[in-house]
Amino acid sequence: MEVVTGDRIKRCRPLIKGLLLNTACAFIPPILLVALSAEHVPLEKLLITFRFSLVYSNCIGGMNFATMPTLWAAVQSWSVWLRWPLRVGAIFANTVVGSLLACWVLIAFGWMPREFYWPEFWASLKIATFISILAGISIGVYETFQWRLQESTLQLRTKELERERAQKLATAAQLASLESRIHPHFLFNTLNSISSLIPEDPVRAERLVEQMAALLRFSLDANQAGLVPLGAELKVVADYLEIERARFGDRLRYQIDLAGDLDAARVPALAVQTLVENSVKYAIAPNRAGGEIRIAGSRENGCLMVAVTDQGPVFTLESAPAGHGLDNLKDRLATLFGGHAGLKLDRRENQNSMVLTVPYSG
Repeated sequence: MEVVTGDRIKRCRPLIKGLLLNTACAFIPPILLVALSAEHVPLEKLLITFRFSLVYSNCIGGMNFATMPTLWAAVQSWSVWLRWPLRVGAIFANTVVGSLLACWVLIAFGWMPREFYWPEFWASLKIATFISILAGISIGVYETFQWRLQESTLQLRTKELERERAQKLATAAQLASLESRIHPHFLFNTLNSISSLIPEDPVRAERLVEQMAALLRFSLDANQAGLVPLGAELKVVADYLEIERARFGDRLRYQIDLAGDLDAARVPALAVQTLVENSVKYAIAPNRAGGEIRIAGSRENGCLMVAVTDQGPVFTLESAPAGHGLDNLKDRLATLFGGHAGLKLDRRENQNSMVLTVPYSG
């Protein structure tokens, strides 16, 4: 019962609002009569003026409330030089029709003789037009301000939701990266490689420890980093590949081809590393002969393009597991850059080339 009553009140609210505004406008002619009259105005004359004004106000106001909200919204995106003349013209048209209707109401209630119809119409049209346009423009300016305020609030809320989503996706990427780093197999293999190198090549063993520490530190900071310089991202990629190279030996070969002026270009943290890790997992690890991973960066048409190429098996981006690796990276790119960034897979001559494209910023 309470829900039904609440719905009725909500539906009646525009009607109540209109009646209150119409009544407020009806007070204007009596007030003007008192203000402009040099002599005392009798109460009876004020009441008659208010009665006539109330009829005019509700007839004209009713026309405007019935038509103007739809028209106002329909032309909101138009040029200001078009929409305001159209709105004022519509208010004037409603005033004419409303005044004609008001005169008929006054005659119908016996408050005015039939022969006074046209004299009353022409005499009242001037002040009715002035009040209608003044009230219409005032209400319109207020509604426009409210609409713009709502639009700004909605845009801020949308940006806040996008920022939260980007942060959640970055956190997911960070956790995925950390998970792969502290995975028992990865840790065991890395520690085993370091242990075997200590007696033979202690310098390289120490470097692997430093690279492992840098990789973990970068993974921990990825959520706060957001976008990072491409040079820093590729430094971590190189550290990761060197750690894996200690495990796979000559089976893992890689090349990084990057122009020096692209070091400062910004990319999502762990983006390139995700692509490289995917190549190691599916192109190097299952292949006894190993293979080569090539990483190349270029700048085209205002975009940064980073391609990671390997000799892995055929696959599609759609086959990437939901919420992990490549799928997570696609969502991050969409959230951060909309349709201006993305992943593309090219298969040529038995090679997979995963191309990361983001707007260039440096």
